[in-house]
Amino acid sequence: MSRQIVVSVADELKSGQRKLAFIDGRSIVLFNIDGTIHAIDNACPHHGASLASGLLDGCVLRCPAHGLCFDLRTGCMPGTGGLSLTTFPVRIVDGKLLVSLEGPAAMPAHAPASPAT
Repeated sequence: MSRQIVVSVADELKSGQRKLAFIDGRSIVLFNIDGTIHAIDNACPHHGASLASGLLDGCVLRCPAHGLCFDLRTGCMPGTGGLSLTTFPVRIVDGKLLVSLEGPAAMPAHAPASPAT
């Protein structure tokens, strides 16, 4: 079973917002895109640039350093092949936003932004 870390209360991150969180020495960026929460490592796989301030167009994040684009739903560059972001599973339990840092990289990282029942 993976270890899940509470990073926020679920309703703190409104649609269109992002939040930088530091968990166990890692920098993670959370995005709320139309009510779905995505969590990624704050390091571009190209040269490690911070992605927290990247331009967001729908679900596609552009790295501010070199302009590479990544789909936050998959972690992958649009099209075929290319680099992939490290993404993290996100869950909402009892009104808390939980991120799991364990498990394979480049997993889909989304969860409905509604309390789990």
